[in-house]
Amino acid sequence: MTPTIAILLIVTFLVSVVGLLALIWSIATNQFGHGKQAAETIFPPGEVGHGEDPARDIADTLDGNLPPDSEAVKARQRADFSSRGPVMAWLCSAVFWLVLGSFYGLLSSTKMHMPEFLADTQWLTFGRVRPMHLNAVAYGWSSMAGIGVALFLLPRLFRTALVGARFAITGSVIWNIGLVLGLLAINLGLSDGEEWLEFPWQVDILFVVGGALCAIPLVMTAARRKVNHLYVTSWYLMAALVWFPFLFLIANLPYVFPGAAGATVNWWFAHNVLGLWVTPIGIGIAYYLIPKILGRPIISYQLSLLGFWSLALFYSQVGIHHIVGGPVPTWLVTLSIVHSVMMSIPVITVAINHHGTMWGSFGRLKDSPTLRFVWIGALMYTVSSLQGSMEALRSVNVITHFTHYTVAHAHLGMYAFLSFILFGAVYFIMPRLLDWEWPWRRMISVHFWLVSAGISIYVISLTIGGWKEGLSLLDGDTPFMDVVRMTLPYLEARTLGGGLMTLGHLVFAVHFIAMLRRHGERRYRPTLFRSTGEETSQ
Repeated sequence: MTPTIAILLIVTFLVSVVGLLALIWSIATNQFGHGKQAAETIFPPGEVGHGEDPARDIADTLDGNLPPDSEAVKARQRADFSSRGPVMAWLCSAVFWLVLGSFYGLLSSTKMHMPEFLADTQWLTFGRVRPMHLNAVAYGWSSMAGIGVALFLLPRLFRTALVGARFAITGSVIWNIGLVLGLLAINLGLSDGEEWLEFPWQVDILFVVGGALCAIPLVMTAARRKVNHLYVTSWYLMAALVWFPFLFLIANLPYVFPGAAGATVNWWFAHNVLGLWVTPIGIGIAYYLIPKILGRPIISYQLSLLGFWSLALFYSQVGIHHIVGGPVPTWLVTLSIVHSVMMSIPVITVAINHHGTMWGSFGRLKDSPTLRFVWIGALMYTVSSLQGSMEALRSVNVITHFTHYTVAHAHLGMYAFLSFILFGAVYFIMPRLLDWEWPWRRMISVHFWLVSAGISIYVISLTIGGWKEGLSLLDGDTPFMDVVRMTLPYLEARTLGGGLMTLGHLVFAVHFIAMLRRHGERRYRPTLFRSTGEETSQ
């Protein structure tokens, strides 16, 4: 057993022990035993049956037992406004990095079928712009938007104002400095050379400090919470904020994992950052927003906790299946495959709750931007996760590995799942922080259809092209250059899809800036996809 594998197993064991202790605590404090009552924790008395989609017309979201000037409504407003500063800092930064990362992604996609495009300068070569795209959208857009949404939701979940907001604001500044320096280092050719771990370790320190500062107000707020029971969204968000810095520190230790050992750590981290950072954030947000908008508790609270704990127990070794046939012990790869298949348990439990709660209310997708983005994101989590479990099998992996199929799968998870949920969350949060509605209904619709069409073209083309590519690579009689030429139409379709997504992001960013500047007329109804009778002029 190599030292690297030993370290990974020790880390996994420690994570499991911490998880076991937390599980024992949850059982001892009867976190599993509240059932329907626990599922209604996110609703003030009288709000069940009345969705919160309207941003400020609170009288329409509650029944007569809870007037707009009630203490429950005032407490929610205090919680929202207490987090306004840090949430705005993280979300504004996230939108900037989304736009910048999108252009780098479009450029790198173009170079896949036009390698001579802007090839006369070293700063725009594929080997530099592609990791700049990955890091800008992973640590800039996805991570910063996820933290921003978490900072908004946790005060609501704990029913108390956010404590120590200045720490989170300072953390966002340091995080942004880390992103600027990290991307600059990659652009100058100073990358560490491992996917997801390209930033030099000196820059990684800034992310650790920034993330730690952001965690301080979350811990302080949790300590002052006014609820005894922690709703399942709290479990997911707090776990993600604990897991990520732990994984990030281990994977970025300098000079510890050389050579083939580095590949093992690379994929251990790359998949865990998806499953123990991105996934809990997306699932947790959906567990809050879907029932809140519908005014209906999730259908099985015990099932939601089963999904959380099975994710915590099964995901830690999933990533090693990406190096099937690599210079690692076969038993370690087999362990990863088993964990990947077992991941179907949390996926199915989450799917039952998210889609079962939606049952009978799919008509709301015609109106609500938040619900449409969030539910489609939740649906794509189900699809991408089950696809990932199948992709881990050796019989499938031998075809899909090192092909564009894997790229399609990654974007199905990181974009169609997480980004759609984050888009929906931003549409939900901003009116509550600014006391202003989104100016233009049609821009939300344009944003939705552009990114939906873009990711559909992207995933479908690369899935088909990647599968054909894998089969061709297994045919010893097919010249390698013939395989490359065969993929060109699918890569061109990828660029078309990426172009539509980038255009959608520009529309989203322009609308976001207009929202910050309070453009448009003041309204007291939500900006929906379809105009209401009172707002036909939107």
